[in-house]
Amino acid sequence: MPQIPLHYVDLRTFCYATEDEKRVQDALLRFLPEEFEIQRVESEGHYGDRILVLSARVENADDVRHVLSQLTDLEAFDTLIAELDDRVTENCELFLRLDKQAAFGGEVALGDGITFRAKVEAYPAKKAHAVENAEEVLTDLAAAAQDS
Repeated sequence: MPQIPLHYVDLRTFCYATEDEKRVQDALLRFLPEEFEIQRVESEGHYGDRILVLSARVENADDVRHVLSQLTDLEAFDTLIAELDDRVTENCELFLRLDKQAAFGGEVALGDGITFRAKVEAYPAKKAHAVENAEEVLTDLAAAAQDS
């Protein structure tokens, strides 16, 4: 498979005091390679409630490919491709919001709960180049998923 034109992928979610930490962790692990380390940072909400921030940065090309391949399970994958111009910033970052509840259930859906941020390679570092690269890699991964 060709090189993945992403420097890294960051995934982040919050575990609120009313949520089960193991379930939230499992939702995040839905997108990560096996035995991937999740960072935990404890914080405090406005009213003093505990908020646990769970995050992972994926930098290895094979691991990035794994995370991206999980997105091909999106029912709205074609919509995602069509929205890339809106989802890639001037800083060449691709942003998605993924549904945490769906991820816990083993599904992949756009929604709230998990923030997906990827730094897209682009030379020169222009949004248009980043959009092209993101579209190419996502389209290639979708085609590979259909072939297998």
